[in-house]
Amino acid sequence: MRRLCVIAAAVLSLSTVSGTQRTLEPARDARSLKAAPKGRALSPLDDAIHAMFSLHRFQQVTISPDGKSVAWVETLLGPGGAPSANSVIFVAGLGAPAATKRITAGDGKAAHEEHDLAWSPDSKQIAFLSDAAKTGQLQLFVAEAAGTGATPLTHLKGFLSTPGWSPDGKTVALLFTENATRAAGPLVAETPDEGVVSDTYFEQRLTLVDVARARARQISPADMYIYEFDWSPDGKALVVTAAKGNGDDNWYIAGLSTIDAEDGTMHAIVPRPGIQIAAPRWSPDGKQLAFIGGLMSDEPIPGGDIYVVPAEGGSPRNVTPSMKTTANSLAWSPDSQSVQFTGIADGQTVICRAALDGEVSSIWVGAERLAQGPFVPEASLARDGKMSAVIRESFSQPPEIWAGTIGDWRQMTHRNSGLKSAWGEAKSLHWKSGEFDVQGWLIYPRDFDPTKRYPLICYVHGGPAWTHLPAWPTRWDYGMALPSQGYFILKPNPRGSYGHGEKFTQANVKDFGGGDFHDILAGLDAAIQSAPIDPTRIGITGWSYGGYMTMWAVTQSKRFRAAVAGAGLANWLSYTGENKIDQWMTPYFGASVYDDPEVYAKSDPMKFIKNVKTPTLIVVGDSDGECPPPQSYEFWHALKTLAVPTEFVIYPHEGHQFADPAHSRDVIERTLAWFNQYLQASH
Repeated sequence: MRRLCVIAAAVLSLSTVSGTQRTLEPARDARSLKAAPKGRALSPLDDAIHAMFSLHRFQQVTISPDGKSVAWVETLLGPGGAPSANSVIFVAGLGAPAATKRITAGDGKAAHEEHDLAWSPDSKQIAFLSDAAKTGQLQLFVAEAAGTGATPLTHLKGFLSTPGWSPDGKTVALLFTENATRAAGPLVAETPDEGVVSDTYFEQRLTLVDVARARARQISPADMYIYEFDWSPDGKALVVTAAKGNGDDNWYIAGLSTIDAEDGTMHAIVPRPGIQIAAPRWSPDGKQLAFIGGLMSDEPIPGGDIYVVPAEGGSPRNVTPSMKTTANSLAWSPDSQSVQFTGIADGQTVICRAALDGEVSSIWVGAERLAQGPFVPEASLARDGKMSAVIRESFSQPPEIWAGTIGDWRQMTHRNSGLKSAWGEAKSLHWKSGEFDVQGWLIYPRDFDPTKRYPLICYVHGGPAWTHLPAWPTRWDYGMALPSQGYFILKPNPRGSYGHGEKFTQANVKDFGGGDFHDILAGLDAAIQSAPIDPTRIGITGWSYGGYMTMWAVTQSKRFRAAVAGAGLANWLSYTGENKIDQWMTPYFGASVYDDPEVYAKSDPMKFIKNVKTPTLIVVGDSDGECPPPQSYEFWHALKTLAVPTEFVIYPHEGHQFADPAHSRDVIERTLAWFNQYLQASH
C-alpha cells in the first residue's frame, strides 16, 4: 500500500498498560551486527540477525546484448557488517574463466554509490549512475566494459535513475527529477510539509543525453511524470508510462504514450487504460507495444496479465486472459511473435513464453526467486532471448549471480557462501478456501523436534497485490527471525495475491478482510493439521497490507493470542484524509470513501475495535509515505482506552522501508519479545 502523511519526528514507545511514556532506547550500533569471534557460537537470535543483516545484496544484474559478458551491482557492507549506502559495479565474461573487473567513476579506492547499469547496443560500454563527483548527487557516466576509465555525461542537480541506450548507441535516455528533495518512489522517507500545504510536486521527466557531446535535454512535458520508458527499434521515439500530477499517487492511473525523440511531442496510445499498467516494451519490428496490466501493483512490484497494442494506437488486447500465473517483467522475442516473461506461479518463480495467439508455455520453474533487487522476479536476457543473467536465491540459498542459457546457469559469484540459514525447512502448503486453491509457505523452527508442540506466527505480506516467494530473508523480513526462537511461521498467499492469475488477484475487490481473511484462517487450519503446532499459541503480524490485516484480524477473531502490526491501516475514512496517495483505492472499492462510505466501513478495523482482546504491538516510521503514522496512533489510542495490552513505537526519519539497520534490528527484538511474552508459555 502507498500512503502519505508526515508527522512530528518524536520517537516514542507508549505503554497503555501503565499509561506512561518512555524514550526509545538507543539503537544498537553496527558492531552488534557482526559475527561472533572465532571459536565462540552466536546466540540463536544473533545467528539469525547475522544471516539477515550481513547479506551481500545484489541490486541488479544485466547481460550484454551479445550474451558474452555480465555486469552487476553489489551493496557494500559497512563497519561490523552493516549494509552501507554505497555499492560497487563488477563485470565478467561468460567464456573461459576471466578476471572480474570493477567499473567505477572514482579512483578505485574509495567507495561510492554506483548502480543503474545499461549496456550499449554493441556490448562495449556500460552506462551507470555514480556519486563519485559529489557525494549524494548521482550523475551519468559511461565506461568501457573492459574496465578502463569512466566519462561523466551529466552535471545535473536532482534525482536520476534508469539509463537506457538508444539503438544506435549515440544517446542515453534517463529519468530525471530536477531539484528533487528525495529519491523518487513512496518507500523512502517523505519530506515534511510546512507552511501552506499544497499539491506541489516534482515531476520526473524523460531526459536524453548526447553521448558524444555530453549534453542533456529534458524532452517530456514539464507537467508530466514519466515512470518507465523503452526505445523504439529505429530510435526515433520512446514508449512511456506517464501521468500528470503527483508521481507517487498517479502511478495507478498512468497511461501509455509515445514521445518523439527529436521534439518531445507526445502521442497517447492508451490514455485511460482502466487498469494499472507497467513495463512497456516496443517490439523489435516496431509495430507493437507490450505491457503488463492488472488491478493494482505498487511501483516496485508490477504484476498482471500481458497486453499488446499497435504502436500507432488502438485497443489493447489481453494475450493471457486465462493465465494462472502473474507476469512481473517481460521482453519481446527477437521475431516479435511472442513475449517472454518472468513471473510468479503457485508461490514459485517461472519463466514463460506467451504467443500472441494466447498460448502460454513454460520455459523454467523453480522454488526460488529470480530478481533484480529486492522485489520483482526478472531475468536479464541477451539479444537472442536465450542467454540470460539472474540473481538466484531461496529460503536455503542466499543470493548469488548466475548466467548462461535459461535454466542452465553457471554461478558467477560466491559472495554469500559463508552464510547459513537460521531457520528450519520451508514447505509449500496448499489448502482449499471457498472456490479457490490457496498456497503459502510453512517455515519450520530451527532445530525442529517432532515430539514437541510449537507456537505459530502468521506473517501476512504487503500489497495486497504481492506474494511470499522462497527467498533468503533480509533485515526487512523481520518475521523470519522468529524460527530461530522456536516458532513456526506461516506465510500465506491469500486471494488478492500474485501467483494464481488475475482473477485470483482481483478476488478481494470490495471484500478487504473478507475472503482474504478466510483464506488466512483456512491456512492456519491446514498448518495445524500438517505439523505439531499448538493451536492455543497463535500470533499474527505483517507490514503495510499485512499491518492492516493484523489490525483487522484482532477485531474479527480471538484465535490470535498476540499481534504485531507494522505500518498498518486502521480507519479508511481518516486514512483517506491523511494521505496524498489514494488512487489505488477506487479500483478496489469501486468508489471513493466519500461517495460510498459503507463499502469501506465493512472492512474498517475501527468499526469493530471493541472486539479486540489481543495484546498488540504497533510499529511505524515517522515519515512513512505509504501507511501514515496517524493510522497507528488511532489504533493504539483505542486499545489503550479499552485496556487492551499494547505498545506503540515510532522510528525517527524512517519511511515505509526502514533505512537504519539498527531500527530494523529493534523491530526484530521487540517483535520477538512481544510474542515470547504472550505465546511461549503454555495456556
